[in-house]
Amino acid sequence: MGLRYERTEKAATAGRVDKDRIVDDVKIGTTTATELLFLKYMMDSLRPGGRCGVIIPEGVLFGSTGAHKELRRQLIENNRVEAVMSLPGGVFQPYSGVKTSVLFFRKGGTTDNVLFLHADNDGYKLDANHDTPIESDDLPGLIAAYRDREAGLRAWEARDPTAEWTTQWWFADAAKLRANDFNLSAGRYRPMSQTQVEHQDPRELLDELAAIEAEIGEEIDALRVALSEAA
Repeated sequence: MGLRYERTEKAATAGRVDKDRIVDDVKIGTTTATELLFLKYMMDSLRPGGRCGVIIPEGVLFGSTGAHKELRRQLIENNRVEAVMSLPGGVFQPYSGVKTSVLFFRKGGTTDNVLFLHADNDGYKLDANHDTPIESDDLPGLIAAYRDREAGLRAWEARDPTAEWTTQWWFADAAKLRANDFNLSAGRYRPMSQTQVEHQDPRELLDELAAIEAEIGEEIDALRVALSEAA
C-alpha cells in the first residue's frame, strides 16, 4: 500500500512546480502545470513577428481547466496560430509514450484560420522501441501541406461540404475555435467520413483520460489553496 501511495503521489506531482517558484510574468490562473507555464513563457518571449514551433502534450490542446482555456484564448486572440500537427501515439518511444502534437504560431496579430494536420505514421514502426523503418510516412506530405497552406485554405474554402474530405489536413476558422472553448485538438475538427466510421485509437483515449485526471488534480489543488486562503 505504501509503494502504491508513493507512486500515486509522484504521478500527481509530475510536471508541476511549487506555486511560490512561479514568477508573475508566466502565471496562468493558479496552475502549476509546467507545460502551460513554459508555453506562456514562449509566447511572451518571442519578438513581434517571431515564430515558434513546439512539441506539446496533447492535453494542452483540449484541457478544460480555466488555465488551459485562458492560455489557448491568449494564443489564438493575441497571436497567429498557423498549424497544429497531431503526431502518432508512441512517436517518442522508448523515452515517452505521451500523445503529442506540434504547435506552430507567430507572435502578434490574431488567428483567422488554423491548419490541422494528422500523421498516422512517421516512417518507423510504432512499437516500444520505435526504431524499425517502414514504408508508411505521412510527414513529407504534411510538411508540403504546411508550406503551401495558403493554397490549401483556398481549396478548403472552395470544397463541396457534402463531399468526403480524404486528405490528412483540414482547417477551422476562429469562430469555430471560440465556439469550442479554443480547443486546438486536430480530431475535434476533422471532417467525418461518409463511407466509414473511424474509431479512435485506444492509446489516444488513454492519453485523453490521463490528461483529464491531471486536470482534476489541478482543480483540487486550486480549491485547496482557495480554502486555505479563506480560512
